[in-house]
This record gives sequence, C-alpha cells and structure tokens, in this order.
Amino acid sequence: MKILVAGLHAPNAPRLAALLGADHDVQAASALPAQGPIEADVLVTNRLGADEAARFQGRLVHVPGAGVDAISQDALPAACPVCNVHGHEIPIAEYVTHALLDHFLQPWRLPTELDARAWPAVYAARPYHREAAGSTVAILGYGHIGEEIGRRVRALGMRVIAVTRSGKVDADIVPDEIVTTAQLEDVLPRCAALVLCCPLTPETRGRVGAAALEALGPDGLLINVARAEVADEQALYACLADGRLGRAVLDVWYRYPAEGEVDVAPSAFPIHALPNVRCTPHVSALTPGLLERRYAFIADNIRALAAGTPLRGVVRAAR
Repeated sequence: MKILVAGLHAPNAPRLAALLGADHDVQAASALPAQGPIEADVLVTNRLGADEAARFQGRLVHVPGAGVDAISQDALPAACPVCNVHGHEIPIAEYVTHALLDHFLQPWRLPTELDARAWPAVYAARPYHREAAGSTVAILGYGHIGEEIGRRVRALGMRVIAVTRSGKVDADIVPDEIVTTAQLEDVLPRCAALVLCCPLTPETRGRVGAAALEALGPDGLLINVARAEVADEQALYACLADGRLGRAVLDVWYRYPAEGEVDVAPSAFPIHALPNVRCTPHVSALTPGLLERRYAFIADNIRALAAGTPLRGVVRAAR
C-alpha cells in the first residue's frame, strides 16, 4: 500500500514508515503535484484544495490532527473516507492552564532584579496578584480538548461553563453549567476567561465578535487554541487596542505562510505588537508525546484499511 505524507507533515513520513514496516511504501512530499492524478492509497495531510481532492485517486484521506476545515471534502471521490485523529488535547490543555495561571499571577508586574540595591524597595512595593480559585472560565467547544481543559481548571478550583451548539455535552468531566452558543454573551460577564477550542464551521466563523469580547470585559482573558477565524479579526484587534478586552493569548492565526513565502504577517492588524497580547506560533499541541499518539493512531487506521476492518475517527464516511 502506498502512503503519501504531504505538506508540513512530510518530515514525519519516516516515523509512520517505522510503525508500518516493509509491507507499506511510505513517501514524503513537501507539496502535492500541481496537475495530473495524485496516486496513493492513503494521503496524510491537513490541507487539500478542491482541485487536489478531485485528482486524488486513493482510498483514504487521513488528517494528522483534529481540524478538517482545510480539506475540500465535497470534491473527493465518493468512495474516499476522511479520518482525523485526536491526542493533542493533553498538551493543549496544559498550554491553556499555563495561560490562565499566568493571567492570575501576573508575573509581568514583578521586578526583574533582586540584587542587594534593589531588594528593599522591591520588597516594600511588592504587588498583590489574583487567585484562579473561585473564578469562572467559559469553554467554547467541549469535545476532547474542552473536556481536558475542564479537567485541569476544575482542579484549580475554577468553575467551568461549557458553551456548545446544542447546550449539551457528552463527557466524563461534567461542567458546572452548560449553555448554547446563542447564550455566550449572557454568561461572559460572569467569566474571568473565555477559551476557544471549537471546530471552525460556518456557524463558528466570527462567532466571537465585539459583543462577546466586550462582555468578557477589561479584566477578561481570551485564549484561542481553536482556529483564529472563530474570533472576528478586526473586532479582536480593536477591543484589545482600546482596552475593552483585557488580555489575549493567541496560538492560532489568520495568515499562515505557504511553501517559500516570506514576509507574511499573521494578521491584517498588528495584534502581535499590542502589550496585552501573548502570541505563540501555533505550538500549543507540539510535543513528542503528541507525535507518538498521532502516528500510532494513523498507522492503526492504515492497517485497518488494508484488512478491511472499520476505521476510527471517521469524519466523512465513504458514500
């Protein structure tokens, strides 16, 4: 069976090859062919345009992550399923927990020097900081990632409001309160933070706009580990710039460089230059443990495909 690992994930082809063994031909491709058929039994990628999808002649598209918003599913041959994989909820939940604690502990207010000369004045002027315990965090999207975040923030003594499309959750870690996405602005004035970890869909694109950000308020924190476009780009910049929103920790962006591109800004606005924003380059899930879990899952699915047994993580079934 021929497996093509494409795009940003091409460097992980040797990892997948080692898991699958000699019975499978695993190849890496930094880019897909610009024309003609894309010949592989399995394509591992997180981006597939409509033209590329129509030219794919294989049996499975496997996304090496959870988000499938960059896969043109409708353009794929009817018999080709699409699968995704989780396993990134652990590092993302740890990232979010760190961002929350940083927001409450406010280490940026502390002096950087504690030498003999500075110590007396520093000690006399030491500031109070806030406590996470007793505060409330709203989590927009309560799937694998949202539940893992809920598990950790509940351990900090925080209350959790899950915000979902249906107003229901299917989770072992039951939140303190569940509301629908239509009720988001109603609950945010009670929240110290809002965490975005929902899929990007037509319904969630731009869902967090000026009204939600203003409801979170000048003491509130926005953490986005979903897709940048869940938060309205212009509204986010404006609310942060004029203090209607207190702070933001952003790990996902509105612009990403394509192969060979230079001078690509992450946003149309200088969000990265604002003093109340912590910017990271889409790293919240990047750990060796994630790669181990991710590619072990993909290898299992490829073996299942070869054996004709059911696939896991199916987001689009063969038709």
